[in-house]
Order: sequence, then structure tokens, then C-alpha cells
Amino acid sequence: MRRYVVKRVAQAVGVLWAAYTVSFLVLDYLPGDPVTAMAGAGMDSGQVDPAQLAALRHEYGFDKPVLVQYTEYLGRAVRGDFGDTVSTGRPVTSVLIDALPQTLLLTGAALLLAVLLGGGLAVVATYTSQRWLRQLLLSQPPLGVSVPTFWVGLLLVEAFSFRLHWFPAFGNDGLRGLVLPALTLAVPTGAQIAQVLAKSLLTALDQAYTETARAKGAGRWRVHLRHALRNASLPALTVVGLLVGQLIAGSVVVETVFSRDGLGRVTAAAVTAQDIPLVQGVVVFGALIFVATNLVVDLLYPLLDPRIVVASDRRASFA
Repeated sequence: MRRYVVKRVAQAVGVLWAAYTVSFLVLDYLPGDPVTAMAGAGMDSGQVDPAQLAALRHEYGFDKPVLVQYTEYLGRAVRGDFGDTVSTGRPVTSVLIDALPQTLLLTGAALLLAVLLGGGLAVVATYTSQRWLRQLLLSQPPLGVSVPTFWVGLLLVEAFSFRLHWFPAFGNDGLRGLVLPALTLAVPTGAQIAQVLAKSLLTALDQAYTETARAKGAGRWRVHLRHALRNASLPALTVVGLLVGQLIAGSVVVETVFSRDGLGRVTAAAVTAQDIPLVQGVVVFGALIFVATNLVVDLLYPLLDPRIVVASDRRASFA
């Protein structure tokens, strides 16, 4: 188990390093630079002195060779220091920490709704003995996956805010203001969970161990939940870990549609202003959340199926 954990942690660190490196190279090769963009947006009235621009580039390190910038920024990033934002001068870490709670609240609520709705739909669809009802329920996840997130948000705002007046349309107004954004993110995510879990459940219900459980007198509900669902949950658990990154990316659209404060709006503002240090910090923070979630999923695997650790040890011994 110790070897399994060390291997997964090492992989997580490698993913973080790769995310930082790729984002640094992409941002470095973008046309223009943030200092010029800031001056063009009206940093100072009148014509900006080229010497002033050069001084700002030197202050933020944009005048150094790429390799030197990468080495210095990576060393500071390891210590949690991503520098200061170009647009406001505040520390990047401070900006991200201020915006992070709202985004985590939104993505956490959306993930909980997605698991409950998607998992519940998959269990009910595979449990029912009515063929027409099963087909009807199983046809819903592909529809949920194909619907654009922003369109779902606009429909929910129109129906539940403007017509029924049940929930606020915009802002961070407590739990009531969280319902529609979380539901908007949960629809496509829950649909993907339902697709994977339903297919895994149908496969598990045809396996020999479920037939053995039925032959021993276990009821349909017990076979479905205790025997089939436990084994079928592994692929769905993998999907949940991967979908965290999709939820974080979707928060950019959802927070814009619902005018919510969070990492999404910070990202949109940073990209518009070409604020490279802030964009870099957002990418690494997003990767950190994604990696941490997948690490938790990897560590949960042995609890659901201890054979995973045994297989990993066997491969390591052969290597």
C-alpha cells in the first residue's frame, strides 16, 4: 500500500510540473506582452514613456531570457509565490485565495448534485423491470451531455428567476443564489456519470457473481446495490475524478452567466488583460485541485477493490 501511495503522489507532482511548464511556454509565445496591453488600456493618461514600459518589464522580469524566467518563476511557484498581478499589483496568491472559496463552493455543490442525480438515474434505470421506462431513462444522459452549459443556465434563469421568482438570477446571494449555478454545472456532469455507471451496472448484473447471489436467495435490491453497484462504481469513480477539471473549466462560463465572484471571473479578467502571472496562477491552482481530487480517487480504489494494490505490486516486482 505504501508503494502504491508513493507512486500516485509522484505522478501528481509530475502532472503539476507539466501543467506549469506547458502553461508557461504557451503564455510566453503569445503575441504582445501584458505591460503593453496595460498601457494600451489606459494605465496612464497620454503617451506612455518607452523608458517607463522598459522599467515595468524589468520589474516583472519580462525582459529576461525565457529559461531564466522559467527557472525563477518555477522556484517561486514551488514556495507558493506567483508574483504580483500586472493589472492591480496585488499578490497573485492573495487574489486566488480570495476568489477560491466561492468557486470551491460552486463546484462542490455541482459535484454533489451530479453524483446524486446521475447516480440515482443510473440505479433506477438499471433496476426497473419495465423495458419502456428503462429505455426512457437511459435516453436522458446523452441529451444532458449534448446541451451547452450556457444554454442550460439561460433556461434556468428564464424559468426559475424571471418567471417563477424562486431564485435570484445573479450574484452570490447565499444558498439561494447557489442553486441555479450549481444545477447548471451539474446537468452535463451528472449525465456523464449516469452514462458510465448505467453501462457498468448492466455489465455487472450479467456477471457470474450476481447470478450466484441470486441463487443464494438475495433479493433484487440487495444484489443491485451491494453486489453489482460496488464493482460498477469503479469506472464511475474514475469519471468523477476527471470531471472535476471540467467543473472548474465550466465555472468560467457559469460565473459569467450568473455574475458570480470566483476563479471563473478572475480568469476571464486575467486573460482579457493579458495578466500573465495571474493566468499562470489560475492554471496551477486549477491543476492542483484536479490533481488532488484524482489523488483522492486513486487512494479510494483499494478500499473498493483491494486487488488493485496487489496487481500494482505484482507489476512492480516483475519490473
